[in-house]
Amino acid sequence: MKLLDLFKSIMRFKTYIVVFSFLLLACQQQTELSSINPENWSKRKVVLSEQDSLEYGKSYLSIYSQIYSTSEHKTHNLTAMASLRNTSDMDTIYLLKVAYYDTHGDLIRTYFDHPIYLKPLETTEIIIDEHDTTGGTGSNFIIEWKIPKNCPEPLFEGIMNSTMGQQGLSFTTNAKRLQ
Repeated sequence: MKLLDLFKSIMRFKTYIVVFSFLLLACQQQTELSSINPENWSKRKVVLSEQDSLEYGKSYLSIYSQIYSTSEHKTHNLTAMASLRNTSDMDTIYLLKVAYYDTHGDLIRTYFDHPIYLKPLETTEIIIDEHDTTGGTGSNFIIEWKIPKNCPEPLFEGIMNSTMGQQGLSFTTNAKRLQ
């Protein structure tokens, strides 16, 4: 009789483990590939006139969602942030388009398809999550923007970081104006 009770207890325990495992898996949320919610961009939407006196610019920003580690066959994933900054303390600036490309120059995603504004000295960010490796070791952004005449140019920086155990890694990149 005791053997039968022991067997029932073991089976009950296994059942609890299976049910708990299913509940745990059901509660896990799928991670987003980019932490910027498109609704944030729509709140900043503006309409610009074709006849405005704004100066057009286009910048290139290198981003590293992965770097090589030990050899060319092993990579280390990074969290990457594109920091988009209005350096003017007086003027609002406008971002027309921010497009993210992979190592091979293929478009991964465009963050918005309408102009948005940044108030004086305002900053916004685009975060590429550590698990988003679609960009690879040579990913980049093309950022199109408009500013008022005699306004300081915007500042675009990439900040990459990762921490594993007791080791931390971080570095930055700066955008280069193309037009």
